[in-house]
Amino acid sequence: MRSVIPTVLVLVLAVLALALDGSAAGAQAEDDDVDNIVVITGRAEVREGDTVDSVVILDGPAVVEGTVTESLLAVNGDVVVRGTVEEEVVAVNGRVTIADGGRVEGDVVSRRRPTVDAGGQFDGSWERWNPRAWRGAASVAGWLALWLAVTVSTLVLGLVIVLLAPRAVDAVDEASHRSLGPVILWGVALLVGLPIVAVIAMATLVGLPLGLGLLLALGLIYGIAYVAAACILGRRVMRSASRIVAFLVGWGILRVLALVPFLGGLVWLAATVVGLGAIAVAIGRARRGPAVGPEPVEPAWRPAGP
Repeated sequence: MRSVIPTVLVLVLAVLALALDGSAAGAQAEDDDVDNIVVITGRAEVREGDTVDSVVILDGPAVVEGTVTESLLAVNGDVVVRGTVEEEVVAVNGRVTIADGGRVEGDVVSRRRPTVDAGGQFDGSWERWNPRAWRGAASVAGWLALWLAVTVSTLVLGLVIVLLAPRAVDAVDEASHRSLGPVILWGVALLVGLPIVAVIAMATLVGLPLGLGLLLALGLIYGIAYVAAACILGRRVMRSASRIVAFLVGWGILRVLALVPFLGGLVWLAATVVGLGAIAVAIGRARRGPAVGPEPVEPAWRPAGP
């Protein structure tokens, strides 16, 4: 069965065109120049001998006596086809009737099975309209869009950090390698504590700008931590690889795991904790400076040479 997604796209584009063109609430195909019929409320009619690309009606019946070369969508109303619809007919809340002489070449999506009168022709198949299935599909599409957005943004952010601050990347990796316990403790403390500090700061007039700024910056902070964890993971997998290659390897592993339901959330949490903690430990070490041992003491006397 052909997908009804093009019909939804037609709805969006047609409604936008209606808003831009300032069309009336009702529309009819009165001449051959009409490409689409868009009706907000009223009656959508394709008269005998007329041809349009698509028909979209939000509230009211749709009657086709001419030809619709693409799809017909009726959100709240019945559909009667006495002419020809070459693609899908979607009736969200209404009946579809193919009258004598009518023909639907595509599929029909509706709550009730379409009625085909004697002399009518239905070439496609019927699919019951299932709002739950559509909500589930929309949820999956939204989740994939979010995954793609996070994937692209972390890739760009990681490449920028690796190229502009290579020594910082090395310091974070070294901190995670030598001080895993403090890294985890600092990571958990920062992950939980930063939002709490922001909310407390917003409770006072003086701290309101600081708290609001911190809340808005949490996404970037957690993103940097995620990128740091990707660098650390990549170095564990490919110790001798360059910084960019190590980051790409770790980033790729994290983004693949993010596709797994539930596990992806746990991986994000663990990566953010490790990244935050490693950054905190690396900053602490940088503030203390390198360890300096006691200067060598010259001997008071040296034995005379031969």
